[in-house]
Formats: sequence, C-alpha cells, structure tokens
Amino acid sequence: MPQWEVRLSRFEQLRARIRRAYEAGRPRSGSTGNPEEGQGAGPVDSPSLTHPLAPVDADSSADVHPSTASRDDADVPHGLRIAAAWSWRLIVIGVVGWTLIRVVGTIRIVIIPLIIALLLSALLAPAVGLLLRARFPRSLATAVVLVTGLAAVVGTLTLVVNEFIRGVPDLSRNATDGIRQIQEWLKTGPLHMSDNQLNSYIEQGEQWINENTQALTSGAVSTATTVFEVLTGALLVLFATFFFLRDGGKIWRFIVRLLPVAARWRVDDAGRASWATLVAYVRATVLVAFIDAVGIGIFLVIFDVPFAFPLAALVFLGAFIPIVGATLSGAVAILVALVDSGWVTALIILGVVVGVQQIEGHILQPLIMGRAVAIHPLAVIIAIAAGVVLAGIVGALVSVPLIAVLNTAVRRLARRRPPEVPPHAVVVASQAP
Repeated sequence: MPQWEVRLSRFEQLRARIRRAYEAGRPRSGSTGNPEEGQGAGPVDSPSLTHPLAPVDADSSADVHPSTASRDDADVPHGLRIAAAWSWRLIVIGVVGWTLIRVVGTIRIVIIPLIIALLLSALLAPAVGLLLRARFPRSLATAVVLVTGLAAVVGTLTLVVNEFIRGVPDLSRNATDGIRQIQEWLKTGPLHMSDNQLNSYIEQGEQWINENTQALTSGAVSTATTVFEVLTGALLVLFATFFFLRDGGKIWRFIVRLLPVAARWRVDDAGRASWATLVAYVRATVLVAFIDAVGIGIFLVIFDVPFAFPLAALVFLGAFIPIVGATLSGAVAILVALVDSGWVTALIILGVVVGVQQIEGHILQPLIMGRAVAIHPLAVIIAIAAGVVLAGIVGALVSVPLIAVLNTAVRRLARRRPPEVPPHAVVVASQAP
C-alpha cells in the first residue's frame, strides 16, 4: 500500500474520532444540558414541536411549584394561596374562640368563682408555705390561713358598715342642702330657670318612676336571684380556695399527666411560670392598693371628710382594677367632699387623687410589679373593657391577671429553648445498658 494512502486512512480515523466526540458531547433535544443525562438516552421530541392538543405531564417540575400539590394549585397566584391559607386558619380560630366564650358565658356562675379562688390562692399561698415550714400539717395550715383571712375581711366590712350607718344622717342633711343650692343656682345662674320649669322636670321624674314601677319590681326579683348566685359563688370560692391551697400541686400534676408525654415538660414549665406571674401580680396589686388607700385616706382625715375609712376601703378595692378602679373610687371621695365641705375641699381631694394616680402609674407599678408582669397599657384597657362586657365588675377584676398569665404562658410555650429538666424527674432507659 502506498504511503499516502496510509496517511489518508489515519486522517480519516482521526476525523471519525473527532466526530464521535462531538456527537457525544452535543446536548440532545429535551435534555437538561447535563452530559451524563444525554448518554444512552434515546431521542426526545422537543415540547415546542408537539401537537397543541397533546397531553401535558402533570408531574413535570416546570408546571408544579414546590409549594403546591397539583397543577390546579400552581395556576393560583402565590399571594392568593397564602391569603386563603391564613383566612381559613383564622376562621377556625375565630369559631373555636366564639364557642369557648359561649361555653364560659353559660357556666360563668362556676368559672368566675374558680378564677377568684385562684387569685385568693395566689395571695394566701405564701402564708400557707410559711406555716408548712413551721411543721404545721397541710390541712391545718390551709384552714388557719383561710379562717384568718375570712375573719379579716368580715371585720373590715363590719367597720365600714358601722361607720357608714353613723354618717348617713349627716350626709343626707348635707346632700339636701346641696340640692337646694343647686336649685338656687339654676334659678339665679346663667340658665335662669323658673319655678314652673323646675316643677315640670320634677313631675316628669315622678311620672317616669310611676310608669316603670313594674319594671323596678321585676328587677327586685332578678336582684333576689343575683343575691342567691352571689351566695352560691361565695361558698364555691371558699371551698375552691381551700382545696387549691391544700392540693394545688396534686391537681396540676394530674392535669399535666393527661397531656401527651412529649408536651408534658413544656406545659409544666409554662404552668409554673404562669403561677409565679400570678403570685407576683396579686402581691404587687395588694401593695399598690394599700398605698393608694392610705395616701387618699390620710388627706380625707386631715380635711375632715366624712366616711374617711369607708372611702379608703373603697379605694383599696378599686385599685384591684388597674388604671380605672382607683380613679372611679377617688371620684366618689371627691363627690362626698363636695357635698359635705364645699368645692374648695373637693378640689384639694381631686389634686390628691390625681397625685396618687401619678405616683402609682410612674413609680409604684414599674417598681413593684417589674418586668415579670409588664403589660402594655392598651392591652390593659382592652382587657378591662372586654371583662366588663362579658362579666361586669368581676370581669374587670379578673381580666388583667388573666391576660398576664396568658402572656407568660404563651411566651414560655413559644420559646425555642427546651425547658430545664425538673430536679425531681426520674429518667428511665428504654433498653438495659
């Protein structure tokens, strides 16, 4: 064979190798551009060359978004899918909340005494612990603390009622003089009302009372029912407080054991933190209420305003409703000072009430309660308003501590750090070592 033919055959072999390498490395139609996926794969028709009525693969990654489960979900905009997901979850939460409110409203005669018993238990628990450290039996310590607290409440109410009974005649006489002064002011003041106009207004008031006598009588029946409910609730509060103080730990451990094992430690941690918050709130509220009552009561005694002790007791009870309670009870003291001692003394008492409120809001509340039970004032106002609508005065009383407890519980349950293992916990191995 001539030498040039040998060279030509080698050139043809080299060209054939280059061609095979080029064909192997060129991307096939329908491939992803990965050489490994192109090797050994048969020819695939391009989607652009398929018939318009050809079926489309529903499992294709180009058609289904990772956050969807089907082609129908992929056709819905992402923002609309998120809005729909939020909407039905909020609807479920709203329905559950509405149902819970209806249930609580139906059995409020039981729920409200239990909540008040929890507040009293948080107040009296330190005294019970002190007696337990003094080697008292638990039942005896609980009974002693409960009877002592009940005696203190009854004694205080007795003093208030006795002083009120003694001062009513003088106050009624002063109130009569005050009404006469108002009538004279209406005649000689800027309104210039005549005797005929005053008499007509008085007659209209008497006529309204006569027309609503039946309604007032039916209201007395409902009042009797309310008194029965109050007595029943008071007995329930007494017994529930006793058993909460004596067996509170056992009751809580029983409730925790009803939950799944994986959630027990976290719920137990949130519950104990919430109880500590409730105890701190009740202690701080009692101390702040005592300071408010003493501050206003001292000035009532100095200016010889009648019912100084009952008004101070009213301020003490009103201070359990934050922001609103002490202000309303202080307004009663201002009215009594106005009727008995004139507008000068009333203005002085008004300044005292405002000053005490400022000290409470800017010094006592942050200093005594601290960050453990810190709640935004807007949340306090909304809680009080909702409590008044749902349960009246009692609802306003229990709404703020309930919000404080829920705030602590939610924060503990939502934190990522797992709760610490209780020191008394026993770890049992699943297999023998």
